[in-house]
Order: sequence, then C-alpha cells, then structure tokens
Amino acid sequence: MLTKKEQRLRRARQTRIRIAQQGVARLTVSRTNLHIYASVISGCGTKVLASASTAEAEVRTALGAAGKGGNAAAATVIGKRIAEKAKAAGVEKVAFDRAGFAYHGRVKALAEAAREAGLQF
Repeated sequence: MLTKKEQRLRRARQTRIRIAQQGVARLTVSRTNLHIYASVISGCGTKVLASASTAEAEVRTALGAAGKGGNAAAATVIGKRIAEKAKAAGVEKVAFDRAGFAYHGRVKALAEAAREAGLQF
C-alpha cells in the first residue's frame, strides 16, 4: 500500500518524463499547509532560473499581518511574481509541472495568475 506522498510522487513522475522529452523550461509547484512554492527550472533540468514562495519576507509583508501563505489569494500573488521573475530571466514559454497535486484550489490559482501575467504554457 502506497502512502499519500508516494502516490503523489508516482503521479508526478510521468509528467516529469514527458516534460523532459519536450526540453522546455518547467514551472514546478510545491505546496505545504503553510506555504506555496514555485520555481522555473531550465529545459535540461539542471538550473533554477527563477523562484518565488510565500516564505519570502517581502511576500509575507505584502500578505498582511497574518502572513497567510496557505490560501488561494497567496497562490495568486506567487503566480504573478513567478511570471515576472521568469520574464526577467528571459523565459516566455514553460511546461506546467504540478508535481502530482490536483489541478484545483491553490495550484489552479497559481497557474491562472501566471498565465494572466504573460507566461505561456
């Protein structure tokens, strides 16, 4: 019997293989109960080109006194931020790697915000 984490990583593996074959930069998302993290990784998978998370001091102050990073509003902020950083690094097109997480809630909010900010995937 697989644990919940093992099931998620199993789902993520196929996606990562498919993205590696395409050879494009990937926007990877990771979430915990408190925070959400996003990073753009180069096509060869060796270099992080841009990253953003709710754990950053700048973002925490922007989110307010509570600094809540575990909600959809925070994910939207991170989506916009990662798109801006990726564009600054010269990346326009990415493949979305949701790391086995379901495409709804915070993951969906981050993806839609990144699309609105001009990132193509």
